Amino acid sequence: MSTTSFAGFQPSLFRFLKTLRRNNNRDWFQANKTRYEQEVLAPCQAFIRAFQPTLKRISPHFIADDRRMGGSLMRIYRDTRFGKDKTPYKTNVGIQFRHEMGKDVHCPGFYVHLAPGECFLGSGIWHPDAAALKKIRHAIDEEPGKWKRVRDQKTFRGHFDLVGDSLKTAPRDYPKDHPLIDDLRRKDFIGVKQIAEADATAEDFLVATGAAFQASRPYMRFLCDALRIPS
Repeated sequence: MSTTSFAGFQPSLFRFLKTLRRNNNRDWFQANKTRYEQEVLAPCQAFIRAFQPTLKRISPHFIADDRRMGGSLMRIYRDTRFGKDKTPYKTNVGIQFRHEMGKDVHCPGFYVHLAPGECFLGSGIWHPDAAALKKIRHAIDEEPGKWKRVRDQKTFRGHFDLVGDSLKTAPRDYPKDHPLIDDLRRKDFIGVKQIAEADATAEDFLVATGAAFQASRPYMRFLCDALRIPS
């Protein structure tokens, strides 16, 4: 499927998610499952399929998988086992184009988040495990010049802001006065680009998303190299 076959998401996707917020229960969802499949699931699968050639040009090592379950589209069903919030459904769309060597969301990837009043693109790695975090910090310490170039690269920062959690103090093995201590304290290495609902429903959304992810390639390449996986 070519990029021209996807002309942006429809406002109906956001209307469904907004209504789901007010009716987050199994009875309502089951009664409206056909709406979910038509207004959310099918358009997301179409976007993922249409994005495949764009993603391949950005990097052949990231996957656009349009399967209903187990692919790039995250499940709408929430895991309610451990949290206080027992509502059964997510009220956002999450699409992750994950690295081919990744097993879950805690690996390098490109991300699309769509929710009423909260839309953004992401690039990087969110909540990496201890071993991955150690490798990234080591790479920053070993190649500070290279890290600063990709972190501050004009095209990248024209799209993305670095966000996420950080330690309150210096990580083990690094002095508190390290010149890159703010970066070494990071627990997330993720760039986020805020977008509007109007951007997601625009005809050029797929092209604009590809351009943003392309701009983050040097940053993503640094992270992949740090983890010793192909970029």
